[in-house]
Amino acid sequence: MKDIRFVSADEAVSHIPSNSHVHLSSVASVPHCLIQALCRRADAGDVTGLHFHHFHTEGPAPYSDPAYEGIFFEQGFFVGPNVRKNVNSGYADYLPVHLGETPKLYYEGHIRLSAALVNVSLPDENGMVSLGTSVDCSYAAIKMADIVIGVMNPNVPFAYGDLVPLSSFTYLVQDDAPLVTAAFAEPTPTEVLIGRNCAALVDDGDCLQMGIGALPNALAAQLGNHKDLGLHTEMFADGLLRLIKKGVINNARKKIDTGKVVSSFLLGSQDVYSFIDRNPDVLMRKIEYTNNPFIIAQNPRMKAINSAVEVDLTGQICADSIGTRIFSGTGGQVEFVRGATMSEGGKSITAFASRTLKGQNKIVATLKDGAGVVTPRSDAHWIVTEYGAVDLYGRSLQERAKLLISIAHPDDREMLDRAAFERFGPHWHNFSI
Repeated sequence: MKDIRFVSADEAVSHIPSNSHVHLSSVASVPHCLIQALCRRADAGDVTGLHFHHFHTEGPAPYSDPAYEGIFFEQGFFVGPNVRKNVNSGYADYLPVHLGETPKLYYEGHIRLSAALVNVSLPDENGMVSLGTSVDCSYAAIKMADIVIGVMNPNVPFAYGDLVPLSSFTYLVQDDAPLVTAAFAEPTPTEVLIGRNCAALVDDGDCLQMGIGALPNALAAQLGNHKDLGLHTEMFADGLLRLIKKGVINNARKKIDTGKVVSSFLLGSQDVYSFIDRNPDVLMRKIEYTNNPFIIAQNPRMKAINSAVEVDLTGQICADSIGTRIFSGTGGQVEFVRGATMSEGGKSITAFASRTLKGQNKIVATLKDGAGVVTPRSDAHWIVTEYGAVDLYGRSLQERAKLLISIAHPDDREMLDRAAFERFGPHWHNFSI
């Protein structure tokens, strides 16, 4: 450490030119000290026209704030709660892309990066640092940016996988701000039922992908008696950590990365971050590896479990928007759907509550005006609600409608049946599966 030359955050960001594109490391590992320094430059009238790119970020997001209109412009690859309002009011924007393809945007010059701003761990004895909880597309950004600013933070875990040499950095800054954490999300009774229905589709020896939140936690709680599960995912949190510590997830039957948990970014408690620190059984990999369908498919019996905003009667899955209002993003859903269905014995599972908290049905006759189809009907396989699980693969439109109505909320089934009658004609009621 004593041989490493550090500069202040203000000095480091002073070299970022106006009218350029800037990458931020994401999720729990946002370099907030550099963002604050850029705000100070902006307040002094010293910079303008910066475009920011990243996965979803946690914490303050002044780069999307109307106060910096014309100075900062957010163009994230995924929309989190901290920028959602500003994206939908036009002060910020969303760039639709499969997360596994985000590095291509940098490598192929679709986005020409002037700067990459990333949090990194303390170096090891070989002068390598880890991107810790957020490797994602930061690895590509470091390779392609003209200026690479690393914030060396002792709270960033040293995670094995895709490491970065210190020689990659133009400037290094010191900071000891804690990473953002997320509390364990307790499942509701409805989510417990959904978790139980999903767990019935998981067998001993399967390899899992699922995200974070109460629903994945509910599923994880139902898998406590399973054996030899594997984990190849873009992210995980405390629910899955419990299964790892219990030995349920041991990755013993994986064909690639055998014995290893593979992930690309994390958001959870400090226990999750401490768990990956210098743990040889965990590989934090770049997103083009974790989300590559051809890599995913190499592990047999891959079970990809994702969610939806709404699903129409033909199996079109909307997962990124509520009508025209952007809610999240494409994410890695399609990549894992395709990888799982290509995997020997694999299954793609879409799980969600039949109704929203406000009582709106999520199995719908047609998607809302302007809704984005993240997973097309041709890729829809297992659909799960608290009322059961149905497999749409190999089913016609009318068969799909019958199956989906059977797992809709009971109070919505008559309305959906009428809609199907109007769509498919008078023979609908004589149609059976």
